[in-house]
Amino acid sequence: MRLSGKAMSHKSTAAKPIAPDLVQPDRGQSAIPIRLLDKAGFEPWLKTLTPAQRATVEAQRFEAEGFQHAIVPDGASWSVVGGVANVAALSSWCMAKLAEVLPPGTYRLAEGQPGPSEIGRAAFGWITGQYRFDRYKQKPRDDARAKGAPRILLSGESKAIPGVLAEAAAVNRVRDLVNTPAEDMGPAALEAEARGLAKLFKADLTVTTGDGLEKGFPMIHAVGRAASRHHAPRLIELEWGSEKHPRLAIVGKGVCFDSGGLDIKPSSGMALMKKDMGGAAHALALAGLVMGAGLKVRLHLLIPAVENAIAGNAFRPGDVLRARNGTSVEITNTDAEGRLVLGDALTRACEKKPELILDFATLTGAARVALGPDLPALMTRNDETAAGLIAAGLAHDDAVWRLPLHEGYREYLKSDIADCVNSPASGFAGASVAGLFLDKFVAEGIDWAHFDTFAWRPVAKPGRPKGGEALGLRASWHYLRERFG
Repeated sequence: MRLSGKAMSHKSTAAKPIAPDLVQPDRGQSAIPIRLLDKAGFEPWLKTLTPAQRATVEAQRFEAEGFQHAIVPDGASWSVVGGVANVAALSSWCMAKLAEVLPPGTYRLAEGQPGPSEIGRAAFGWITGQYRFDRYKQKPRDDARAKGAPRILLSGESKAIPGVLAEAAAVNRVRDLVNTPAEDMGPAALEAEARGLAKLFKADLTVTTGDGLEKGFPMIHAVGRAASRHHAPRLIELEWGSEKHPRLAIVGKGVCFDSGGLDIKPSSGMALMKKDMGGAAHALALAGLVMGAGLKVRLHLLIPAVENAIAGNAFRPGDVLRARNGTSVEITNTDAEGRLVLGDALTRACEKKPELILDFATLTGAARVALGPDLPALMTRNDETAAGLIAAGLAHDDAVWRLPLHEGYREYLKSDIADCVNSPASGFAGASVAGLFLDKFVAEGIDWAHFDTFAWRPVAKPGRPKGGEALGLRASWHYLRERFG
């Protein structure tokens, strides 16, 4: 069954280009030089300046600290100097502040600075630092700076640059999807995103709704059935790649808005619930990277897309739901709905016998209490998989932190009347217990990793504006490239 309605007019961001050509090949164009300096190189560099230049730098209080910059006059022209922690090991964020504060224009690294292969990570932050979500703003007509005119970085030829552009586009796509309000980013809009990807990469798309959803994916249906018609629940599945290749399943929690259901959240708890589809945003972006790079996998993307709304037919505390895999679940909290929709989606993924499942979800407040907003909680069955994901995150400035799937906590999920509850009363180890709940729906012998990600940045940092954020995406992508590339 296919649905129509207001939200179906959503335009996919799948083929949306990144802000135009923020990193371009260096063909000798006119450009303003940027010199990156660390503490070790600061004093030697000062000695190369004229007295007037040195006085100008001192007046700007530039001391080569990270994220500092100064303008250095040179007759009728000028250059830029930027502080970094270590010129020999650039981070993703070392040039991000420059991209935010410098005037619009074209720039290149000064002669003798890191070459194109080393500049790749820094170019990532240069791009993501210029991200703006202005879909709902009336743009000024004439002010180029207010319009967000780009800062362009010239780079020599490098095989790394296309990959950097693709990663930055994927991160910015997550931001766009998460920042969009729920009325414009409901289940149908997530379907449109997946449909755009399917069209772009010639993938197969299946969407299950209505009676088929109720019969085949009863927990997804139960969570989403109280929503209005144009936000009706669905399971979105995309398949791509050769059947000869290892099967990879990527699952993303697509709760487009979470009121808490009948266990309603307070208004403060609902304030950011447009981001509760952040797992789906990560899954869509990661699938786009996999297909865009032609990774040798048989990809299976699954997004259970729902709105956890309140109406006369909403599921209730005390109800017992029968999951797709036959497990009976006593509902002890309707605000623990994400694990329910993921349970059915994970069951479906396992039916195809994948080599690896990655799932992403804005699942628990407990993970945020434990790790804060920057670190996604990682839970896996396999130590080698965990080590690979952690190493990939550290290498690409996207750290993740492993939490345990401790067997002793399975007893917290016991129910007097069903196979399990969806949320224990104790409140202990909330993130790990949620992971153990999901584990019930992953077949034995399957390598599986679960990311409990915040998908939001509450305070801006260079290259990382406040709002929707990809956390765990780059770690996952580089791990997949290493494992399947």
